[in-house]
Amino acid sequence: MTALRPAPTPSASIAPRRRRPAAGLVAALALVALLLLAAAWPAVLATHSPTANDFAAALEAPSFAHWFGTDEAGRDLYSRVVWGTRESLLIGVGAATVSLTLAVLLGTAAALGGRLLSGAVGFVLEVAFAFPALLLALLFVAILGPSAWTQVLAVGIGTAPGYARIVRAQVLAARSSAFVEAAVALGHPRTRIVLRQILPNALRPLVAIFALSIGQSIVWASSLAFLGLGVAPPSSEWGALLDAGRAYITRAPWLVVIPGLVIVALALAATSLGGRLRMALETGEKA
Repeated sequence: MTALRPAPTPSASIAPRRRRPAAGLVAALALVALLLLAAAWPAVLATHSPTANDFAAALEAPSFAHWFGTDEAGRDLYSRVVWGTRESLLIGVGAATVSLTLAVLLGTAAALGGRLLSGAVGFVLEVAFAFPALLLALLFVAILGPSAWTQVLAVGIGTAPGYARIVRAQVLAARSSAFVEAAVALGHPRTRIVLRQILPNALRPLVAIFALSIGQSIVWASSLAFLGLGVAPPSSEWGALLDAGRAYITRAPWLVVIPGLVIVALALAATSLGGRLRMALETGEKA
């Protein structure tokens, strides 16, 4: 009679599996890396000069000679998209920075200020949040005039109220946490508790929100440019390309479709990376 062998433990029978990154995450990282390369060294990726006119080749469809086709002046659309990456990303990052900076200031004041300050800031946030972000952006563009800096300020201010409410909720949750109560019981100064306990824990999710905000800001800035309230021609910023191409949308639809797809692809990539980063932060907090 053979001796019974002990049953293998789960750790011995089941080998640990390495998690492979999802295809969507790999595609998002590859696209972001390609766009960063285009922003830093556009001459490496561009095939033509973005400002060279060739009226004999005007409004040519995408081909081997012109991958994205040409515009009304015969300029290579692919090269213009590549050279416009830097300006588009700067507008997106700048607007996201303005938005989250205002959100942190207003959200923290609404959560930690006195009764009068908290009530006033909370009222302002509720009123601002009731207006569509695009309407607020249009208001600032109408006051300041169309330009790249106006786009940054308009989109940043227009999207700040929504993020400020998130910051306010995070700060309130951190203020009522056990480690803050312990710090108060130990007699730590209020300033030290705010700077070392509340804000670092409350603002941690903003790292992921910043990535999401970049894609959203580029979409909003492109919307303003499409309405003729963005960077003036002959800029190759993506929104400006949309604005210039809409006059030829029936004759040369690639002038609008291709820049629009690039904007959508970047927004999806930023959303994917922001979501992954948020999940990673939440997993780290739970661990």
